[in-house]
Amino acid sequence: MNRLGGERRMVDGSMIQCAWSGRARLGEGPLWCPERGEAGQLLFVDILGRSLHEHDFASGRTRHWTLDEACCWLVPRDDGDGFIAGLASRLVHLRLDEDGPNIVGGWTTPDEPEGNRFNDAAVDDRGRLWFGSMKEREGEKGETGRGALYCLDGTKLRRVDDGYGVANGPAISPDGRTLYHSDTAAGLVYAFDLSLDGLSGKREHLRFNGTQGLPDGMTCDAEGGLWIAHWGGGRVSRFLPEGTLSETLILPASRVTSCTFGGPELDQLFITTAADGRDQEALAGSLFRVKPGVRGLPSPAFKA
Repeated sequence: MNRLGGERRMVDGSMIQCAWSGRARLGEGPLWCPERGEAGQLLFVDILGRSLHEHDFASGRTRHWTLDEACCWLVPRDDGDGFIAGLASRLVHLRLDEDGPNIVGGWTTPDEPEGNRFNDAAVDDRGRLWFGSMKEREGEKGETGRGALYCLDGTKLRRVDDGYGVANGPAISPDGRTLYHSDTAAGLVYAFDLSLDGLSGKREHLRFNGTQGLPDGMTCDAEGGLWIAHWGGGRVSRFLPEGTLSETLILPASRVTSCTFGGPELDQLFITTAADGRDQEALAGSLFRVKPGVRGLPSPAFKA
């Protein structure tokens, strides 16, 4: 287990571009979709704003749709028929047509405590979906012990871990053998051994201190680096597999929520942020992008 120490700023702040400045209240769940648009599109959500956003890489245009229920994330299906989306209270089959999102089916969802919602997800190379939950509080990031970690394997849904304040940011290592998962409320990032049988060997991997924010969404690059968004810390940090801090990106927004690689060459890091509670920050809630010098990995699809 490693404690977050010093920092090394990786690029000059002028190299971080604001791709969209629409002030999402709680921007989250960035997903790169190479098959959409002329050169690919980034989908992301605004959980508190109950909206789904589509950022087109070629044109730079971003459009959005308002939803009846908050959407926390979405992942592609392996049959090409849209996405699995995690709404606040349920998992659904969602198609995104030219006219907007269309829910066409759903799954039985776990029995969560009243006031909880789902939060963040990732798919492993076997097509299994890993996602977490948290207690929903307007403008807050959770409460100790109310959240859990789930796995959807085909039609089989099971709870695999619990006791989280905010179960956040699953990320899978490039070799598929490690799943990283955070509890934002506790300031901890865990690592699990990931195999055909599921998860084992849970261990504390990183511990954040309050001065540099708390661990939120995350993603891995092709070299095994783990990129973590700092909620309240105004940065994204890259850690080597052993937990050593490698690089730091400083952003002009303090509530940094998640990140993923995209672009036609998967060499752009897209970063979501939150404007909720940050009226004094001009770019809070914006979508940012930067070319960090490493490439990401394609997003695996859920095996429906």
